[in-house]
Amino acid sequence: MGHLTTFISLVPRMATDDYVGFTFFIGTMAMMAASAFFFFSMNDFERKWKTSVLVSGLITFIAAVHYWYMRDYWIANLESPTFFRYVDWILTVPLMCVEFYLILKVAGAKKSLMAKLIFLSVIMLVTGYLGEAVYPESAQIWGLVSGIAYFAIVYEIWLGGAAKLAKAAGGSVQRAHKILCWFVLVGWAIYPIGYMAGTPGWYEGIFGGLSMDVFYNIADAINKIGFGLVIYSLALQQSKPKVA
Repeated sequence: MGHLTTFISLVPRMATDDYVGFTFFIGTMAMMAASAFFFFSMNDFERKWKTSVLVSGLITFIAAVHYWYMRDYWIANLESPTFFRYVDWILTVPLMCVEFYLILKVAGAKKSLMAKLIFLSVIMLVTGYLGEAVYPESAQIWGLVSGIAYFAIVYEIWLGGAAKLAKAAGGSVQRAHKILCWFVLVGWAIYPIGYMAGTPGWYEGIFGGLSMDVFYNIADAINKIGFGLVIYSLALQQSKPKVA
């Protein structure tokens, strides 16, 4: 009984009206559940699609680990765990870019496409971190650079080389690519709102009163899990045995 009491006393306590902490907790559990789902489904697919599903599982697993730490950090300090969040993103966002390369390999995608998307994502994240955590007094400048890198990714997947490869692949690959593009265009657009909510600038009157962590947590759950489910669906379709 004494050990149980000691254990309970060590568990971080969260206020009943702590909605930010609630989204951290939900995010942790959602990412864990998604990881288990993707990892345990690996044997359902042909070998060439297993890597794509594995990467989806890695994305949500990495996020789950970081959300576990971010949840405890928030409960202990009641401040945004910016450092942990960007460590999460610097690992998971490039992996999300890798997914574009993996599904487009059937259409002849080269590793140069993957390298380009990863490079742009790193620029987007590093400059975003500098503006949010290191040089908040010039957040607008760093945010602009980060935004340019983001729109370069959007252009590449919607109109550039990735889009042309998707069109050449056709069928379910093209449809999956288009859905992932919408995730990047709409889902990732939530992150700039969170950035503006947490940094000073001309937009303070619009977003200054919002909790950026709520935006980030919701966006992470939608984007990371949603990305993985699109890949899962594509892999499942491509792995179905053909009827003679």
